[in-house]
Amino acid sequence: MIVLGIESTAHTFGVGIVRDSENIIIADEREQYVPKQGGIHPREASRFFAERGPIIVGKALATASIDVENLDGIAIALGPGLGPCLRIGATIARALSIYFKKPLIPVNHAVAHIEIGLKLTSLLDPVIVYLSGGNTAIVAYIDKRYRIFGETLDIALGNLLDTFAREVGLGPPYVVDGMHVVDRCAEKGRKIIKELPYVVKGQDVAFSGLLTSALRMYRNGIDLNDVCLTLREIAYNSILEVAARCLMHTKKKEIMVVGGVAASPILKEKLEILAKIYNAVVGIVPPKYAVDNGVMIAWTGLLELKAGIIIDPEKAIVNQRWRLDEVDVTWK
Repeated sequence: MIVLGIESTAHTFGVGIVRDSENIIIADEREQYVPKQGGIHPREASRFFAERGPIIVGKALATASIDVENLDGIAIALGPGLGPCLRIGATIARALSIYFKKPLIPVNHAVAHIEIGLKLTSLLDPVIVYLSGGNTAIVAYIDKRYRIFGETLDIALGNLLDTFAREVGLGPPYVVDGMHVVDRCAEKGRKIIKELPYVVKGQDVAFSGLLTSALRMYRNGIDLNDVCLTLREIAYNSILEVAARCLMHTKKKEIMVVGGVAASPILKEKLEILAKIYNAVVGIVPPKYAVDNGVMIAWTGLLELKAGIIIDPEKAIVNQRWRLDEVDVTWK
């Protein structure tokens, strides 16, 4: 079985082609929209996708040395994400599905991050620490769904780091040689600033107050390295706290980190210490597949297709707020 997957939820237009064999990945093509200044502009990103999307699909098919006729299905990320960007990917996927008479498979972007993570780490039933630019959640699989045991109440961890870096002039780019610029800056810090807020409410975290306070400290002349150190320690440790509670509640013995922030070596070290305390093991998704990509959509689409999950192209409507705990995971 061979499935093509299209990812277009944010800044990356990715096309992956996978098969149900030992070496699952047979094509992985992607291009990233990089704004000239500021954050992602959805309308500009969607224009970039409209221009480059069909070309990237063609590249993926050429890399795999197959024609669309040889595909068993077309998988598309229908959410969550930025509406204009999602619609470009969905339009291309619907067109391919209709013209070539191939089943269309609806994929939740967040679930896809988890499924490719499970495949690449070989973990079986982990507590999932899902950290990206747009999502922050502690997740565990229970009774045919991925259940959220804690999440951000405002902005995501990746958003916190990227926004702070942009506002103080550290980026873009935000990640250099696999390490976030805030992490790199924090390594030069000497002291923790006690005035910055640490916000954990039950099982949930909040970062907007931390961002505002950190920026205020920097603008008031506090050493940037110390601000970065404090910001990082508070943000990462709040994630560790809620992850530890999930481990205790579920009694699971594995931790998997997915999403763009998974590449942080500092966070990895902290999680390994946490895992040792709870007699668990840690699996980190490789950076290339921790970030947005078409392979994760294709792989999840393949799992869904085997379970008989397809959608009429006319009903394949994007859902910007499609939560991962709304998806019935019938393929497990």
